[in-house]
Amino acid sequence: EVNPRASRTIPFVSKAIGVPLAKLAAKVMGGRKLADLGFEEDVHPRHVCVKEAVFPFIKFPDVDTILGPEMKSTGEVMGIDVNFGKAFAKAQIAAGMMLPREGTVFISVRDEDKNGVLPAARMLHEEGFRIVATGGTARFLSQNDIPAEPVLKVTEGRPHVADRIKNGEIALVINTPLGAQSKADSFYIRRTALVYNIPYFTTLAAARAVANAISHLIREDLSVRSLQEYHGR
Repeated sequence: EVNPRASRTIPFVSKAIGVPLAKLAAKVMGGRKLADLGFEEDVHPRHVCVKEAVFPFIKFPDVDTILGPEMKSTGEVMGIDVNFGKAFAKAQIAAGMMLPREGTVFISVRDEDKNGVLPAARMLHEEGFRIVATGGTARFLSQNDIPAEPVLKVTEGRPHVADRIKNGEIALVINTPLGAQSKADSFYIRRTALVYNIPYFTTLAAARAVANAISHLIREDLSVRSLQEYHGR
C-alpha cells in the first residue's frame, strides 16, 4: 500500500498473518535487521481473512450506495475462517449485514453481466432460494434452466420490486446497473434495500462470494476461534 499512514491495511495484515508488522517496522527504522528480529520469510496462513468496509449510507438520505474512488467507509471489519465462504460470511455479519439462509432473491443485471451472474444464481437456486428478476434477467435465467419469476421494475408500475422489498418478500438483492433509466431504477432499489436492512450486492464478484458464503452457512454453523488459535499460539 503506497500510503505513509498505513492505518488500515497494516493492522489487518498483521492480524491475518500473526506478525506485529508496525512494531517490527519501528525497530527496523531504529537500526535493527529483519534477520535479528526473526522475520525473513513470507507467512502463508492456512486460514482465509476477508476485510469488509463499513459504510454510513443509512445516515445520509438519498445517497446512492454505489461505490467509486472516493473514501466513504467509516471503518472496517475482518472475517476469519478456514475457507473463503465462511470468512466472507463472518465479514458480512460483522459489518451488520445478516445473510439469509432461505427466502427469495431478487436479481437484475446489465446485459454484459448476465453470463457472469449464472454461477451465483444457479448456486442460490440449488440451495432452495426462489428467484425473482426483472424481465430481461428473468428470461435469460429461465433460458439457462434457472427458474425465475418476472417482477416489475420501479418505472413499470406496481407492485414493483421495491414494494416487495418493503413488504418483506425479498431476502437478498443482486443488482448491477447501467444507463440513466436503469440507474434511476436501481438507485431506488438499492436505497430501499438499505433502509429495510436487506443484503444487497452490486458486482458479479460480490454475487459469487455471497452465494458461496450462503451455501456454507446452510451446510454448517459458524464457529469462533481466537486469533491465537488461528496462529497456533
